[in-house]
Amino acid sequence: MTRWVAAHALLSPTSFGMYRRASAPYPVEQPDPPEPEPMPMTATPSRLHPSRQRRILLGGIAAALSGVAHADHDRVAVDGAVSLDYARAEFEAGRAVLIDIREPDEHATGVAPGAMLLPMRQLGRRLAEIPTDPSRPVLLICRTQNRSSATLRALREHGYGHVRYVHGGMSEWARRGWPMVKPGAKPGG
Repeated sequence: MTRWVAAHALLSPTSFGMYRRASAPYPVEQPDPPEPEPMPMTATPSRLHPSRQRRILLGGIAAALSGVAHADHDRVAVDGAVSLDYARAEFEAGRAVLIDIREPDEHATGVAPGAMLLPMRQLGRRLAEIPTDPSRPVLLICRTQNRSSATLRALREHGYGHVRYVHGGMSEWARRGWPMVKPGAKPGG
């Protein structure tokens, strides 16, 4: 195959694997590049890029550890997050415990009716108050999800595998206009 060498090229490979100076456009014989190996109809793990293999493997491990058998991003994400809609539905149906870990001055602005109030600063001495029944998930909520996601990691290290955090937090709860009460108020009243 004949290829043209551009005038701006300083060196070009020859068919013998050596380099020769190219000062003007002229044909240079070069070996044809090898044909790519055809991809099989189904990609096997050995045929995937190593970074893709790693992401698939880590995603599968994380899903298995969090008890998620399929990718249902509206419910529980790989990192332990749940959507605000899911959290509210599970909490109001009595299938989950909602723990507001904001500080008392933040609680004064309003809390979800019936939520357990456990400020993050008091968590160490009140750890025994966190339910341990794995059949009833514990959902941590803070203002935006930064503290609740960090608290989730700490609780997981202490064996609380059934704890999740709420993506969006109470700021999104309030933005949506969902019910909020002052601390100590009874739900519905």
